[in-house]
Amino acid sequence: MKRTLPAQEPSPPQPQADSTAALAALDQALARDGLDAITCALLQQARGALAQALDDCQAERHRYRTLFDAVPDPVSIIAWDGTVLDLNRAGINAYGRPREDIVGQPIETLNPELPRDHMVPVWETLNRGGTYVVEVTNMRADGTRFPVEVHTAGLTYDGQKAMVAVARDLSSRHTAELRYRELMEAVDRGIIVQDANLQIVYANVAAMKVFGVAEGESINDVLRPDHWLVVDERGHQLPPERFPSNRALATGRQIESTVLGLYHRTRQQLMWLSVTAMPQFPPGGDRPDQVLTLFGDVTTLKRDSTLFDRAQAMAHIGGWEWDVAPDRLYLTEEAQRILGHRPAPDTIEGMLSCLRSEHRERLRAALGQAISFGRNLDLEVQGHRADGRTFWVRVIGEAEAGDPLNSRLTGTLQDITERKHDEETLRVQARSDPLTGLLNRDAVLAELESRLDDPLRANLAVLYIDLDRFKVVNDVLGHAAGDRLLASAARRIQRAIGSEGLIARFGGDEFLVICDTGSDPSRPERLADAILEIFGDSFRLDGEEFSITASIGIAQAPLDGVRSQQLIQSADVAMYDSKRRGRNGWQTFTPELAEQQLHRLQLETHLRRAVSNDEFHLVYQPQVDMRNGNVVAAEALIRWRNHSLGEIRPDKFIDHAETTGDIVGIGDWVLNEACRQMREWLDKGLGVPRVAVNVSYRQFLGEDLASTVAAVLSEYGLPGHALELEFTERVLIEDAPDTLRTFAALREMGVVLTIDDFGEGYSALNYLRRLPIHGLKLSQLFVQGVPDNQSDVAVCQAVTGIARSLGLGLVAEGVETEQHRAFLLHLGVHVGQGFLFAPGLTPDEMRGTFHTGGMS
Repeated sequence: MKRTLPAQEPSPPQPQADSTAALAALDQALARDGLDAITCALLQQARGALAQALDDCQAERHRYRTLFDAVPDPVSIIAWDGTVLDLNRAGINAYGRPREDIVGQPIETLNPELPRDHMVPVWETLNRGGTYVVEVTNMRADGTRFPVEVHTAGLTYDGQKAMVAVARDLSSRHTAELRYRELMEAVDRGIIVQDANLQIVYANVAAMKVFGVAEGESINDVLRPDHWLVVDERGHQLPPERFPSNRALATGRQIESTVLGLYHRTRQQLMWLSVTAMPQFPPGGDRPDQVLTLFGDVTTLKRDSTLFDRAQAMAHIGGWEWDVAPDRLYLTEEAQRILGHRPAPDTIEGMLSCLRSEHRERLRAALGQAISFGRNLDLEVQGHRADGRTFWVRVIGEAEAGDPLNSRLTGTLQDITERKHDEETLRVQARSDPLTGLLNRDAVLAELESRLDDPLRANLAVLYIDLDRFKVVNDVLGHAAGDRLLASAARRIQRAIGSEGLIARFGGDEFLVICDTGSDPSRPERLADAILEIFGDSFRLDGEEFSITASIGIAQAPLDGVRSQQLIQSADVAMYDSKRRGRNGWQTFTPELAEQQLHRLQLETHLRRAVSNDEFHLVYQPQVDMRNGNVVAAEALIRWRNHSLGEIRPDKFIDHAETTGDIVGIGDWVLNEACRQMREWLDKGLGVPRVAVNVSYRQFLGEDLASTVAAVLSEYGLPGHALELEFTERVLIEDAPDTLRTFAALREMGVVLTIDDFGEGYSALNYLRRLPIHGLKLSQLFVQGVPDNQSDVAVCQAVTGIARSLGLGLVAEGVETEQHRAFLLHLGVHVGQGFLFAPGLTPDEMRGTFHTGGMS
């Protein structure tokens, strides 16, 4: 057990008590009567010596207490068993307790968190003659803790083994360390600390970010030497002993601002760092035991610096200096080469004489501003070399630093001739159509807007020219031949217009002509006639002749528009009216056309909302075996009843939907509705073998048609053979892998594939045999003329022969009379559809037709 002393001022040492008693005895002896003089003198001498010793002892004890209390850190005298024997004033203040609450108590009173047997290592250290040092947490009277570093040494106290413990309060140091650590983490430069073996013991957030250390990774693993190649600024590999951290450890000196390149072998990325390494010494040590490395990522600066150095070397920038008063000009060799005059000019007027007159005056004025007001100059001027070649030079100058009178100007000359030539080339290219050499769309729009803004040139006309049926020729012959045809058409338009107008290719097969009407009001119509006339001759391509005509719309400013877009739109409307009237003609814009355009815009607006407004419905026209009247299929035909415009015929909106792209959404709706209706018929026992749906070419291009069809069939639980898809001939000329893959995927589902209105377009028979289709539909355009029109008869016979030779089914459209049916049956065409059998029927009418046993 630990001994407990009373809580009081320590009693004087026992020798002092004995001395006090001896002094009292001497005083009693001296008070006796009858002492002889010698004895009295001896007693007096002994008493004086003892009294002096007592005074000296008291003074010494006072000095001990003064010194003990003067120590600023808490100091405790502790018995060997851990009992507190004494405590200085700093300790009393630090622990916030009265002295009597501490003296005589075990050391755990101040250190409640000390472990069991905590005195053992202390005894072992003190018995070896050492000093025991430990960091612990002491407790104040109010229960608060504070960190201390305790140094304990052995001593003899009152003749007993004891200990003296000095506690240094670490609170301020811990706060400083915390702030230091926060600063290390907040700084935007990387910091790593390595030990003497160069193992990283600390890395801040910025360092982890620079090296791309992910969460859970060790920075020592990331920075393994086999992962990185380290190079100096010249790109030479550095050996490890030349690394700044190694040098700082080896020399004990700071290595400042060293630029290193670190190349990651796996990621094949190079970063540049500016590195400063600082050695860290242990207390009392003369060799560093750690190194702190501070670094910043200078990859961007390094790259920019390298690029700038290369640019300077490649740019051939010359220098000049002008001493104003004596008019002395100094030119470097490169500056002399740029100006191209020998001997080189040695006055400013000599240099100015190398420039074109207007540029000479610009530079002279800038030099005057620089001399008079100290302004810098920076301008681009053009001149002539001695051999007559022109050059462009950028002149930069400023007053020489420290010259208050601006009496000396210095600057550079940079040869920018090549750049200026390139800019001019790019300017021309930016304004030109690469295929035809004409102005392009952007250039003609800018030119038109400029003329409309000029009151003297605002009376003008725009001719909007579109080549008739060019797309068909382009699709049949291919784009290369189509491009040659466009270039030839452009040359014809140029010959027809001459110098009377500005010509541009506006896009695709469309051209624009701008002409002045102020001096010749009839010029637009006359130029339109000249264009139509020159297109009268056939075009010859690859040994074939093609007749290409033009449709032209004319709009005049300011009557038909005061802004470029408005005027062009008016001409475009007039051009479409010309096409509607039969092509190969011209049409001027009129108020009636404006009204038609308004109606078209209204139609477009309503059409875009028709699906969501539930305005479409389908009717179904049966396809009939003309030998017995049996229905073999039903073609779904779309009808539109608009809430505002009423019933609108398909020929009024289908082409428009194709043009605007709305046909894609409409086509998806038709496919879903037709399949839904087919499912309903099957569920009610109606024996319709399959339903036919027209597919727009835009649907074919704009989506994954096979996936869409598969999804719809799956949704309504239909087999593939219950659906027939009808395509236009345009799919035949797109001999693309995607086309073949789509048709193959549809056929694999069992979907019946048919080419609609076969014979109306440029039928590409070579492609027809490649596509995995099932049948053709003979266009009503040819059926209507049989049997009287021999041309129609010939086409019907040809199409029938093609279908038969390729093993394809054939359906005749537009069968309206018994003569039609008889002719087609005689030709071997067994399936037809048309008003002879039935118009488009509602779903209910279809059910009634089947219940009556078919069609006669």
